[in-house]
Amino acid sequence: MALNTQEVEKIAALAAIEIREEEKPVYAEQLSKVLDLFAQMEVVDTDGIEPMAHPLEMAQRLREDEVSEHDQHEKFQKLAPKVEAGLYLVPQVIE
Repeated sequence: MALNTQEVEKIAALAAIEIREEEKPVYAEQLSKVLDLFAQMEVVDTDGIEPMAHPLEMAQRLREDEVSEHDQHEKFQKLAPKVEAGLYLVPQVIE
């Protein structure tokens, strides 16, 4: 699929980027090659192929979910200027 410079201008406007006039033919060629690659991939028969999250058959090692710190919220709330019902009260910043 060959793109022209007008289509590149439309894409640039949608992406909110500015492209110099001398760069437009280069981008048209490069984007056309990317779209051609997508067209080639559409032809490949993928029936019966199961999607995978990772190409390697490995399980991720996970650590045990353990508490590593003690609850200190009361200590920190004593330092706060204003607290009510376990919540920090702050000045309103948005009207």
